[in-house]
Amino acid sequence: MVAENTPPSSGAPEVKTANQRGAARLAAVQALYQMDIGGAGVLEIVAEYEAHRLGNEIDGEQYRPADAAWFRAVVSGVVDNQRTLDPAIRASLTEDWPLSRLDATLRAILRAGAWELNAKKDVPVAVIVNEYVDVARAFFEDEEPKIVNAVLDRLARKYRGDTKPAKGA
Repeated sequence: MVAENTPPSSGAPEVKTANQRGAARLAAVQALYQMDIGGAGVLEIVAEYEAHRLGNEIDGEQYRPADAAWFRAVVSGVVDNQRTLDPAIRASLTEDWPLSRLDATLRAILRAGAWELNAKKDVPVAVIVNEYVDVARAFFEDEEPKIVNAVLDRLARKYRGDTKPAKGA
């Protein structure tokens, strides 16, 4: 999670302080991860996050408020559309990286980004791609942010037609 006013740890890339939608995206990825690993249902997870996590203090750190409606939309949208999202993501990966081989956090990031690219046409592609690359950077330091950038760029072309790739991602 990205906490407000938390300095970056030494040696780690700095993660931008999230706005309310960015905080919602990060929380949605964490919720999707929990559902994937623990098997909890969408209603249970959404209720837990809204009651205990979004904008609350956790382990002595105050987290930014998240756009609860955006959080709910991403989580429920991924759950409701996973059967169409997963094949699209799988087709956007290289042949030697099947979706099942990916880390559960990376799967959650790609599913959330894919859903948003497909369902939230009013949000610019660059915003979605950059936000989910930032989420990937919050969890990974190696190749994963580049994978997120590449896969979401491919999915943007699929869902939205000819688009320019996100810069700086």
